Order: sequence, then C-alpha cells, then structure tokens
Amino acid sequence: MHLTEADLRRIGSPVTVAKAPVVVDSADLRDPAVVATVSEMLGAIARGGMDAVLRYARELDGFTGTDLLVGPADLARAGDELPADLRAALDAGAERTRRFAGMQRARLQDFEDEVVPGVVCGQRFVPVENVGAYLPAGRFPLLAGAFMTVGVAGVAGVPNIVAATPPSRDGRAHPAVLYAAHVSGADAVYAVGGVQALAAMAFGLLDGTPADMLVGAGNAYVAEAKRQLYGQVGIDVLAGPSEVAVIADDTADAAVVAADLLAQAEHGPTSPASLGTTSERLAEEVPREIEKQLAGLATAGIAGAAWRDHGTVYLAEDRETLARVMDTLAPEHLEVIAEDLDWWLGRLRSYGSLFLGPHSTVAYADKGMSGTNHVLPTMRGARYTGGLSVAGFLKQLTYQRATRGATRAQAEPTVTVSDFEQLVGHRDSARIRLDAVRG
Repeated sequence: MHLTEADLRRIGSPVTVAKAPVVVDSADLRDPAVVATVSEMLGAIARGGMDAVLRYARELDGFTGTDLLVGPADLARAGDELPADLRAALDAGAERTRRFAGMQRARLQDFEDEVVPGVVCGQRFVPVENVGAYLPAGRFPLLAGAFMTVGVAGVAGVPNIVAATPPSRDGRAHPAVLYAAHVSGADAVYAVGGVQALAAMAFGLLDGTPADMLVGAGNAYVAEAKRQLYGQVGIDVLAGPSEVAVIADDTADAAVVAADLLAQAEHGPTSPASLGTTSERLAEEVPREIEKQLAGLATAGIAGAAWRDHGTVYLAEDRETLARVMDTLAPEHLEVIAEDLDWWLGRLRSYGSLFLGPHSTVAYADKGMSGTNHVLPTMRGARYTGGLSVAGFLKQLTYQRATRGATRAQAEPTVTVSDFEQLVGHRDSARIRLDAVRG
C-alpha cells in the first residue's frame, strides 16, 4: 500500500513522500510454494475424503481424536472457561454486529414493477443455503471473526452455517473462539484448521452438505485455498495483509495517530500503515511518536517491522490532493482525524471502511464494538468492491412475467436484433409468439 511514481503523476498536485516503504509491495503476493502445497492438499482431500482431512488434521493441527465435531454441550459450556468481562464483551460485539446487519437487511427490498405495459419485472433477495465460516485461532485469536461471518450470515437468513477453527496444542478448540461462534449462532463447529478445514467444508465432508460460500480470514494457505476453490464455492474477499491509513490535519494529536497506525501494524510484519497529512508538524512528529510507543509495546517485534518495512508518510499541499492520495491507495481501513468530517465523508470514494473523527478507531470495529463488518478488501480492492455485509450472503434474483398484450413490444425488436446477429433460434423463439398474437 504505497504510491508508485505513476500514481504520483496521476495525482498531479505535489505530494512529498516523507517516509517511503523499505519493502516495495509486490503486485502478486502469492508464494509459488504455498500455491503448490495448497493445490496438492486440495487434490488429496478431493480424492481421499475424510480420511485425508483427518490425516492432515493430525499432521498439521495436532489433532488426536476421532471426531472433529465440537459437541453441542462442549460448545455451550465454552463460555464457562472465560472471564466474565470477556464474555460480556463478546456478547456485546455479537449483538451490535447483528444489529447493524439487520439495519442493512431491512433496506434491501424485494420489489416488482411494470417496465412497459404488460411486462412486470422484479427482484428478490434470497439467502444462500450453506455457509462455511473459517475462524482462525493462532497466536492472536481474532474473536470477532465469528460475529462478522457466522452472525451476519444468520441475519441474512442462511439456514445452515458451519464453522471450523483449528485446535490448539492440547487438541481442543480455543474456548473464546468457540463461545464467539456459539453466541453468533453457528449450527455446528468443527475443530479443524487450515486448508483441510476449507476443503472439508467445500466438499461437504463435515456435515454432509457442501458449502455454497466460504468466508473468514486466515493465513496465506487459507487465502490460497479460497482462491483455488473459488468458482466451486463463493467467497467473501481474497484478502492480503491488514491495511490502515490515517488522514490527519493540524488538529490531530500525534500520539493518537501513532497509536492507531501501530494497532493495525501489529496484525503482522507485512501489514502496511500509512499517514496522509497536510501538516508538516504531524509528518515529523508521528514517526517519532511511533518509535516512542514501540519502546513499550509488547507486539513491537511485529508492529515495528511492519512500520519499518511497509509504513509510509505522505505530505500533501491541500485536502483535495490528500483525498486523491487516499482514493489511489484505496486502503482497507481509513481513519479521518481532521476538521470538516462531512466534507471527507462526501469526497472519499475508495476504502473498505471509514472511521470519522478522533473518537472513532479501527480497533472498535475490529472487535465488533461499532457493529460494522471487518471483512474488507485489501490490495486496492476497495477501488471496485466493498467488504462483506449481509448482502454478501443474499442472492439478488430477478424475474419477469408478461401478458399476451405485451408480446409485440418485446418480440418485434427481438426479431430485429436477432436477425442482425444471425441468431435464428432467438428470432424464432420470439417470432412464434408474435405469430400467435397476430393470428
């Protein structure tokens, strides 16, 4: 997530690169070794079925049991192992995410109307039948992932939602991840991770029903499995490392800006963080503040590497230039800590999710506390798509019906166009109806 020389030329107005990335992002982040490994595993599971899934689960997850299903009683009791304040926080995040998804669903309307006299067209929003949600649980389990995938699918009306999460070293799934899946409404949860989990859900090896969609974050192998399975199943997004950008003017507090950049940089050593500012003061102070905060940050080894190698600072002469910078970067998460927030809301066009004002931060949404979805496009994908929402689990289906009296209005121009294209079957399909009404 950085500006190339071509980007700078297109932006037109002068932009000072106060900090450039040490490592330049590649246009293709796919590791050939990962691609080959995933392809081999998917093929083996397609041929070997559940036996192959269990073999990989034992080799890669450390699974020692015989049944990957987390029993309903174990799932319901998962919260008993958690501190009360964590349970309350997870309950709040699940409820707020469902509430916002419900607001979105209420505004997706079925309708039908007359296009020309006698021709009625309409649309219906129909949920997909089966969703497989992957819930990662590595060194830093992302607990809100269940809210964004399982919970939102439930609001959309998906009748069958299966989740998979890797077991930890004791062979059990992480209790906090299980509780998040439980309060989000998963129909079943399986203790299996990685490529084998995606394949098992896609091929219907867990509950006997192949998934129509696979959703959820994961490592490079999970992302590659989704890429290779896409077409056989639908997916949410093909996401790369987490991204954050902050727009800040001279009213912003350098310490707040630095904290927000580091909060996303700690997702991984390749997670880019970018400051775009019209303030020379901030362009100088924020990098110093980042180094200061890194000195006391437990995740400094990750966040520091991300900032050093992939962090950027851009100084623009005015806010219009800065808006063009950010629309070019099209970041996954974009914060605005500046005056005239309504101007920025109306002007910005390319971002995964927008956070307006000093009292809003990406961290709130990451944990489900604002209610918006954190499954978002990266690698400039926000130029052409939004993130996962309740609409992602709904098929927008169209239909039409016509009266006999509407035949001429449709058939005559269809015959004309079909004759020009020399598609005589289309022509005859229209003409047989036209002849019938001409009598």
